[in-house]
Amino acid sequence: MSDAPVSPPPADTEKRRQILDGAREVFLASGFDGASMGAIAKAAGVSKGTLYVYFESKEALFEALTVEEKRSLAENICRLDHDDPDIAAVLRRLGTSLMEAMVRPDHVASVRMVIGAAEKFPRFGRAFYEAGPLLGRTRLRAYLDAQVAAGRLRPMDTDLAARHFFDLCAATTMRRLLFAVGAPPTEAETTYWVAEAVRVFLAGYGPEGR
Repeated sequence: MSDAPVSPPPADTEKRRQILDGAREVFLASGFDGASMGAIAKAAGVSKGTLYVYFESKEALFEALTVEEKRSLAENICRLDHDDPDIAAVLRRLGTSLMEAMVRPDHVASVRMVIGAAEKFPRFGRAFYEAGPLLGRTRLRAYLDAQVAAGRLRPMDTDLAARHFFDLCAATTMRRLLFAVGAPPTEAETTYWVAEAVRVFLAGYGPEGR
C-alpha cells in the first residue's frame, strides 16, 4: 500500500459543514451500518435532495467526514517548529496533545466505527490512516529531519523514529480504551507517560556521545 497522502478535501461551505455535523451525530449514535441518509438529513436540518447534492451516497459522506476530522486533528496536533532546538519540550507538547485527543470518547468511538466498517469498505481505513496517522507522522518526520541536519539528533531512519514516538505515546492507553477497559488517564498519568515516552525516545535517538 502506498503511503502517499490523500488529496485535500474540497472547499468547505456552510451547508456542507451543516451536513457533516449532522452526519457525525448520527454515525456516532448508530454506527455506519445503522445510519441512514434520511436520519442524517433530519439531524442536519436539510432535505434528502440537498443531502445528495453534496454527497452521492452514505459511503461518500462517511469517507468525507473521516478525512476532514482526522486531517484537522493531525494538523492541529502536529504544528512543529523546525527551528525549535528544545527537542524534549517539542516532543512533550506533541505527546500531550496527541494523548489528550486520542482518549476523547468521540475519538475512541470514531476509531471503533472505522475499524468496524473497514473490512467491507477498505477505503475507509485507508482514508482514516492517510488523513490522520500518516499526516502526523510525515510532519514529525520533517521535524526530526531538521534536528538530524542540525546535529541535535543522531542520524536515523526518521520515518521509523516518528512511528516509534507515536507508538510509545499510544501504547499506554489507546488499545485499552478501544476495548472499553478502564477510564481515560488522569492528567498526572498523561504527564508521566508522555515524559517516559520522550525519555525512551531520546535514549534511542539522542545525539551520539551524550
